[in-house]
Amino acid sequence: MPDNQPLMEIKRKEKPDLSIQGGLLLTMQPGAEPLQDARLLIHQDRILEILAPGEKNPYLPAAETLDARNTIIMPGLINTHCHTAMTLFRGLADDLPLKEWLFNKIFPAEARYLNEDTVYWGTLLGCLEMIASGTTALADGYFFQDAVVRAVHEAGLRGLIGQGVIDFPAPGAPDPTRNLKIGQTFFEKWTGFSDRITPGLFCHSPLTCSAKTLQGVLEISKRFSAPLQIHLSETSEEVQEIVKRTGKRPAYYLAGLGFLDHPLIAAHAVHLEPGEIKLLAEKQTKIVHVPESNMKLSSGVAPVPAMLKQGLTMGLGTDGCASNNNLDLLREMDTAAKLHKVFSLDPVSMNAETVLNMATVWGAKVLGLEQQIGTLEKGKKADLITVDLRKPHLTPLYNPYSALVYAAQGGDVRDVLVNGRYLLKNRKFQTLDAEEIMNRVAAISRTIKVNV
Repeated sequence: MPDNQPLMEIKRKEKPDLSIQGGLLLTMQPGAEPLQDARLLIHQDRILEILAPGEKNPYLPAAETLDARNTIIMPGLINTHCHTAMTLFRGLADDLPLKEWLFNKIFPAEARYLNEDTVYWGTLLGCLEMIASGTTALADGYFFQDAVVRAVHEAGLRGLIGQGVIDFPAPGAPDPTRNLKIGQTFFEKWTGFSDRITPGLFCHSPLTCSAKTLQGVLEISKRFSAPLQIHLSETSEEVQEIVKRTGKRPAYYLAGLGFLDHPLIAAHAVHLEPGEIKLLAEKQTKIVHVPESNMKLSSGVAPVPAMLKQGLTMGLGTDGCASNNNLDLLREMDTAAKLHKVFSLDPVSMNAETVLNMATVWGAKVLGLEQQIGTLEKGKKADLITVDLRKPHLTPLYNPYSALVYAAQGGDVRDVLVNGRYLLKNRKFQTLDAEEIMNRVAAISRTIKVNV
């Protein structure tokens, strides 16, 4: 371009695809105040500009305008631990302790009823539920993950999709000795498939995966430069069994295998000693808090305030619908904040802004995507939601963080965009056929025997 061509003229040649204006903007950037009546401009898959109230627009008029008056505009929520296709087993085996629930109910149900088709439709149902409640990105770990990639991609969501690895015959991997080969093939098939899909591996736990399996998973993940997922110290019984087998508590055991020297996302982290918390912080392990599942299965209360004090990066997850029984991160935020207040008898132990950070900006860091998502700022991906404030339970509005954490519900989400593309527009799904998906899963459920 000519050196003397005015910058304003260059800018005007960029025509935003969408202008979102009129609402209360929460960028979730550290220290940033909410902005009333700001304008957010989107071009293709990214945020082109955020204009403060009264700031002159240097761009051409947008192709489309979204009237966001009476809404909160904010980053999409990030579910950093879920097993999406477990919507198939929602309510199947409630009110049981973890070991009985897992080994006597869930593992047999998975072995009998999971296949490419059921996982695909179960995942689509989960995507439908997450979109409807404001989730735009997820970390999933399960079986038949080819089907999960297809479903998440079709839904338009962003996801870290982990192929499950476990030292038992598993759905899609009846021979455990082939688990690592299946994992490597998964990487080879899906790496580079989409800018919204990151393939990975998910080790079920240090209890259900041998040292050899853990080291094999680590090597494959290093080769593909992908973060690892694992369940860690979910129950005291699990911890005791690992100590019995290895002579070490789980975090020390994993450290000895080199497992903490690679980007690791550890879910639950309920039963940790102070030394383990310090070690995980030093190794920059990412932790996912899963309060509702931990409560429902009586696993315990994770020492979240202590982990935050040590500087651990923490996200928020729902777990699967068989142990929650929903994928609504707004509800999960409310639970997370209140659980730690009552457990610690300290009303300020988990404030609303901290919990909202876990579901947005910190969640992005957990997934290693903080340069792309988690906050609303120029150049980042246009992954965002609007929350309708014209509801009795959101009136009046004094503090938007408080309203979102303690009062908002999934059904208050009005619009959802990922990569600048509508997934939900004025409560109407744009990428998925809700009726077909619910009908398909209902038909599948009629083939599932409750007493598996």
